[in-house]
Amino acid sequence: MLRKAYVPGTAALLAALLAGCTSGKGTGTPTDNANPGDAGTVTAAAQPGKYRTLPEPCGAVGHDSLDSLLPGIKQIADPDQREKAYEGEAELTYDTDRKVGCHWKVESPGATDRLMVDFERVVSYDNAVSDDSQAQQLFAERETAADLPAPSTTTASPSTPAGPSSSSSPSGPSAAAASTAPATPAASGDPSASASASPTGTPADLQPRALTDLGDEAYIDDQLGGSGSAAEPRTVTVVFRTSNVLVTIEYEEQPMATGTVPDSKEMQDRARNLAARLADALNG
Repeated sequence: MLRKAYVPGTAALLAALLAGCTSGKGTGTPTDNANPGDAGTVTAAAQPGKYRTLPEPCGAVGHDSLDSLLPGIKQIADPDQREKAYEGEAELTYDTDRKVGCHWKVESPGATDRLMVDFERVVSYDNAVSDDSQAQQLFAERETAADLPAPSTTTASPSTPAGPSSSSSPSGPSAAAASTAPATPAASGDPSASASASPTGTPADLQPRALTDLGDEAYIDDQLGGSGSAAEPRTVTVVFRTSNVLVTIEYEEQPMATGTVPDSKEMQDRARNLAARLADALNG
């Protein structure tokens, strides 16, 4: 009788245990189903930029580029001083992985030339914004601040040939000269000197403009400044973006002789050549 009484009790205990397991499994199912839903609502972090470090700025510009941009550097007689001029001077920075720069200054009998190169690695602290997007926004702000003129289409306009060729041809360059380089005639009272300076300083293809053949996006600015009575310095600035790195080049020439105007095309060509070399080095 004792054995018969024990068996039903054991069966009841096993039934209770089985019921508990079944109940636990049933309550776990909604929790398991909820986890995938929660994971699906998490927003993936934006991609980091291509670059994690920056080049050493003073070493990024080779001797060939410096010889072209700073003609007086090869005229320095003392070898030690010449080598020091090639080395440049690094800009003060507290984080060489975020922003670095270097500048050079060389005097020659004809002019004083200055060159500055700046690298900035942009990092976004917003998980929804990539480093590239943040760099693109910063580039756009700088381009807007540069206030580049609208691209000129008058020289390529199909309606231009409709007028007399004798009057339409000189009007375009002279109008551009009047709007972009008013100091040039003041520096030289000779009208022929003013006319000869116009092709080098005022054509549409030398105006501040966006560049399409450099980095992901780029622009060039060209500013002529001076007091009128003194020699007029020219500053050419090239800014370009490659992924999350912004590169800025400032190239200035200050002539020694009063009334001398630095050649716009020559300075722009030198600055753009340097920019192309830096872009290739970053991509390499």
